[in-house]
Amino acid sequence: NDTAQPTVPAQRDVGALTQRGNAELQRGRETGDPAHYERAEAAFRQALSRDRRDVDATVGLGTLAMNRHHFRTALRYAKAAHDLAPALVRPYPVLVDAQIELGRYTQAGRTLQRMVDLRPDLASYARVSFYRELHGDLDGAASAIRLAISAGGDVPENVAYVQSLLGHVEAVRGRRAAARDAYETALAGVDRYVPALVGLARLDAGAGRLETAVHQMRDVVRRQPLPEHVVALAELEALAGHAQLARRRFDAQRRTMSTTGSDEDVGLALLEADHGNPRRAVAVGHRAWRAAPSVHSADALGWALTRAGRPADGLRWGRRALKLGSRDPAFLARAGLSAAAAGREATARRYLRRSIARDPRFSAVWAPRVRNALRDLS
Repeated sequence: NDTAQPTVPAQRDVGALTQRGNAELQRGRETGDPAHYERAEAAFRQALSRDRRDVDATVGLGTLAMNRHHFRTALRYAKAAHDLAPALVRPYPVLVDAQIELGRYTQAGRTLQRMVDLRPDLASYARVSFYRELHGDLDGAASAIRLAISAGGDVPENVAYVQSLLGHVEAVRGRRAAARDAYETALAGVDRYVPALVGLARLDAGAGRLETAVHQMRDVVRRQPLPEHVVALAELEALAGHAQLARRRFDAQRRTMSTTGSDEDVGLALLEADHGNPRRAVAVGHRAWRAAPSVHSADALGWALTRAGRPADGLRWGRRALKLGSRDPAFLARAGLSAAAAGREATARRYLRRSIARDPRFSAVWAPRVRNALRDLS
């Protein structure tokens, strides 16, 4: 009989491809190298070409889209995966993340509750923490992230990630020593772990140790030259007196981020507002809001409008950024500075005082601007 027989079981082949894709995704998270994401995408698409109903490959493409800030695409893949296997928890992390980034907070809350009910683990508790932080419940956010840490995980990078999230939450709460402990615990688990290094650099910068912070951020940028890291480094270099170097970085980053389309629009709007063309920042901010109408895009658009000479409009958007009850000190600072520029002195004092109430040194960039504005208002 000359009838051809399959030599490799198709499902085993698909499983190997999705495992390869997930491994590349993890390496991309750890290194920031987009080449890993490209290889992950190729593996997931090859898996789907052999089994278009494979849930793991569909979730993988959704996770990849989230990492690239393609939030609507991520949501589409997550919904497709959920439709394929409604009882599985695997699509839920992407569903929750995409709904949050798209500003669908009520929907995200319901999805997140289902995720916790299905599997109360590191991934679900970490998202509960972020959701509570968005709504201003910092104590609840800290409690949830501690549950995530207690739940543990098989991947050291994931555990270091939630330790770094604890550091972030403690910093926002004004508990600088606890934040430092959390970041150092993350580094003990994963040497030179970038989110923890960034957190320590922010703490050092806020405490006035600018050269130490610059050194740390240069190490970060060598490891992961992501836009937010390069901009943070340039801001610290400017504060530390390296003005020409900072300007070159700002200009280069504006060009780089402009070529990525809408992927980095929130960051680009803030960058253009303070270190580029404020009128262009407004256009980019509007584009960011249309793509993902979240509190983060509202904050960026509000600040762009203020810097472009439209502080009353900026304040309106700044208030929208605070609509969930966020206690993010940078959001409060920008809303307060917008109010001051708009002549709304009582509103300005309220927001500005709230921004430094928990930690007067929350940011080497924004805290001095807040103090100067409050002095002018007095």
